[in-house]
Amino acid sequence: MMQEYNMRLAILGARGSIPVSGTQQTRFGGSTSCYMVEAGDETVFLDAGSGLVSAPVQFEKPPAILLSHLHLDHLLGLGMYPRLSESGAVTRVYLRAASTEEAKERLAGIFAPPYWPLPLTDYKGSLELEPLRESFRVGSVLIECMEGRHPGGCEIFRLSCNDKRLVYATDYEPDEASFSRLITFSRDVDLLLYDAQYTAEEAETKKGFGHSTAEKGIELMERSGAKSLLLIHHSPHASDEELLRRERESGRENIRYAREGATIYI
Repeated sequence: MMQEYNMRLAILGARGSIPVSGTQQTRFGGSTSCYMVEAGDETVFLDAGSGLVSAPVQFEKPPAILLSHLHLDHLLGLGMYPRLSESGAVTRVYLRAASTEEAKERLAGIFAPPYWPLPLTDYKGSLELEPLRESFRVGSVLIECMEGRHPGGCEIFRLSCNDKRLVYATDYEPDEASFSRLITFSRDVDLLLYDAQYTAEEAETKKGFGHSTAEKGIELMERSGAKSLLLIHHSPHASDEELLRRERESGRENIRYAREGATIYI
């Protein structure tokens, strides 16, 4: 029997900072940030890290890729995504920019010689670049944006479809004012994806680096009324054993560390 759901989240990559591989990093995966949300006949990708390389290519409607920011670990997969090389295939990419022209210029500064063999606009597929707005729709999916707290800036996204909602808060370092806004932004969502790259001890020595902890994610879940918490952006140094230990210590079924290859139904 087909499972009924309003949203389906596929975890294609949950590692932070840089892709990793090794025998101690197989259960949670080594690909960097990329999450595929299917809602109705729409497909929305959250970031384009190295996990995007393994994403599906064929869709009923053109997929949308939301870029939280332009740090390389969140972009690594874009230039290698096979869909961009399929003649006539449309892919829409949204990023923070003042205009469509500025959006093109920002990506062209990364994907062009000498840093990349050719501009993304030279691929066989059709790449449509759009500036992020505070609120907009991709078909039946409502997307709302909140400015996060990270060096260079980072967007936090809320996706809503029918009566289901999720929030994606990656590369975020809380302070009192922004955390209060994020509590409101995350109010009663079904799933909260939250940056937990650092332990509480590590966070004390890495102030200003733009990342958070599981403890703050749990606080956010409790204060916002979010139903479940998925901890993301794993440190490249964290082993499977370490992440499993942290997950066990939470002692709650609705708190999990993201596993590459897993699927969550909402």
